[in-house]
Amino acid sequence: MSKPADRIPLGVAFMLGFCALAPLIDVFSKLAAETLSVGEVTLARYIVQAALMIPMVALMGQSFRLTGRALWLTVVRAVVSLLSTYCFVAAIHVMPLADALAIVFVEPFIILLLGWTFYGEPVGPRRLGAAAVGFLGSLLVIQPSFSAFGPVALFPLGTALGFALYILVTRQLAPLQHPVAMQAHTAIVAALIWLPAMLLVGPLRIPSMAFGWPSGVVWVWLFGVGLMATISHMSMSFGLRLAPATALAPLHYLELVTATTFGYLVFGNFPDLLTWAGIAVICASGLYIIHRERVIARRPIPGPATLLPEAALPAEASPASTAQRN
Repeated sequence: MSKPADRIPLGVAFMLGFCALAPLIDVFSKLAAETLSVGEVTLARYIVQAALMIPMVALMGQSFRLTGRALWLTVVRAVVSLLSTYCFVAAIHVMPLADALAIVFVEPFIILLLGWTFYGEPVGPRRLGAAAVGFLGSLLVIQPSFSAFGPVALFPLGTALGFALYILVTRQLAPLQHPVAMQAHTAIVAALIWLPAMLLVGPLRIPSMAFGWPSGVVWVWLFGVGLMATISHMSMSFGLRLAPATALAPLHYLELVTATTFGYLVFGNFPDLLTWAGIAVICASGLYIIHRERVIARRPIPGPATLLPEAALPAEASPASTAQRN
């Protein structure tokens, strides 16, 4: 039986908001990484995010305490968020946004499989087929080959795995916390983990983990990273609070459209015809998913009558008439 809290259309709206704003994290990160190390950009995201969220938590009267299941889920969420962020900042430091994000888009397919395998979330053949089509579309958008960028092209795969786990953990944590408190706790824990990690590896003089003091407009880029991360991920948190991860995951393909647009406007990376073909496939897949979710949301919730033999069911509840409504 569907949970009343799973209000799919509203969850879809929040996820679309995430897809529209999340690429701005990458834009500001790429700009900041031209001057600072990948580790610093990653750290700045969580420090700024924590600074923005803590007053909001206090004003809303939310608790800062974490105990039991909420505590360890928050730690896991922070760790996989750090993995996802670091890998992607390292990738876009040298790769165009759309190229890196296209590789990341094996992630929604990972979510569907993990959600179905480990959480028992329903995945119908039509949704699974649409997600697969969207994944094939993302392959059309993969622009640099491994020969062009070398091992750095593997970093988006780390982002894909990290973000898939991040979404599934968020789905488990959402009923235990308000989304505002959840984002604040995650940012605080991530900063508390990452800052000591950078200090520990500092003597090793690893370029991607080096410290340097920001100056000038770089402060704006770092603030933008944290601000966009706060707004976009709060939107995703609300979405996952309202709808199953398997329902929202395929919509994440639409983020590629926004990323491609920002990549062109800010960095002059104009997609070629093959990329546009992939984006068209991705959009079609996402729109079909939205259509299917609306159809499913309009279906009546099965009642005790479904336990009766088929002959005892009224005509409108028979499998034949149900199939006609699909």
